[in-house]
Amino acid sequence: MIKTVIFDIDNTLYNFDAAHEAGMEAVCNYVYEQFGWEKEAFTAVYKDVMKELFDELGDIGSAHNRLLRFERILEDRGLPLYPHAMKLYSLYWDTLIEESEISPGAEETMRELKKMEIRVGIGSDMTAWVQYRKLEKLGLLQYCDFVVTSEESNADKPDARFYTMCLKKAKCEPFECIYVGDNYWKDYRGSLDAGIHPLWFVPPHLEEKAAAIGDESARRIGTLSEILTNL
Repeated sequence: MIKTVIFDIDNTLYNFDAAHEAGMEAVCNYVYEQFGWEKEAFTAVYKDVMKELFDELGDIGSAHNRLLRFERILEDRGLPLYPHAMKLYSLYWDTLIEESEISPGAEETMRELKKMEIRVGIGSDMTAWVQYRKLEKLGLLQYCDFVVTSEESNADKPDARFYTMCLKKAKCEPFECIYVGDNYWKDYRGSLDAGIHPLWFVPPHLEEKAAAIGDESARRIGTLSEILTNL
């Protein structure tokens, strides 16, 4: 009997790829206006710095902190931190969150799970404050019984520490949980290895990525409402 359903956030409860693109577009416009930095050149530097921070910090919540990324970019090039680091951080997240659109069926599914007295949890990489902001914008925070971020567990998915914390907060056995997420390796395989029932969420815009992985045996859903038929 399933007692808890745990949801990933990014590219599961909303289309992260589209919202991220909007956030980066706003950031690129800002750095061009302030420093004459062309979009292509800036995005290349941004990706390099992101990799540097993950290499230095490891796969943990703080490595996702955009403020650290913008700080590093400005410091490395002798550009003033004030007011730009904070402005870039706020501009990116404010734009991304504003552009975030809830995945079809997300709210209806969570509402139905609550009616069935099934606990609803969140299990997501990233820092807690930003993920709470997303859930609030999407109107889903009211349905959540608990939230786990990699900032709190000190490990990104698919690390066992992450899923151990999810189970601790779920207050049930692994076989009594379902975990739903879009990332095959982090979400599907990670939760499967933890003994949790995984559902691989593959909406239309992620079909190409899923096809490249090619696991035909994986339990897949194309809409979040399909969770209710997999309990």
